[in-house]
Amino acid sequence: MWSQRSVIDYSLQRRAILANLFNGGATHMDDVCDADPYTLRAAKYHGEPASTPCPVCRKPELRHLNYVFGDELGQFSGRIKSRGEIEAMAREHGEIRIYVLEVCQGCGWNHLVESYVVGDGFPRKPPRRRRTVEDDD
Repeated sequence: MWSQRSVIDYSLQRRAILANLFNGGATHMDDVCDADPYTLRAAKYHGEPASTPCPVCRKPELRHLNYVFGDELGQFSGRIKSRGEIEAMAREHGEIRIYVLEVCQGCGWNHLVESYVVGDGFPRKPPRRRRTVEDDD
């Protein structure tokens, strides 16, 4: 991605958790395969297939979820976006933080893979809050 910066890679933490799980450490399968039902549903409908199988169950059901956060997004902060949508957003916003979560629909494994910032560096005001049906109640 052209404006990707401030990358934090969580692969060492992931590797330590998996080593602890498979080498008889204090970590149990229930501790690492505990994805929330909403996260599993989001992975099913909005996740992008990962290039590798699940590190726990070895099934090819591993998906990546890209959560976008930023003051410039206003009420739209915290949504799931595809890599293509993030690429377009990077050209429209000054600074957006992306959190990539891997989720296995087979066993429930979930772990933060990386986080990074995209954008052109020029701050913008958040959009005006749009009225929704809930706002009228």
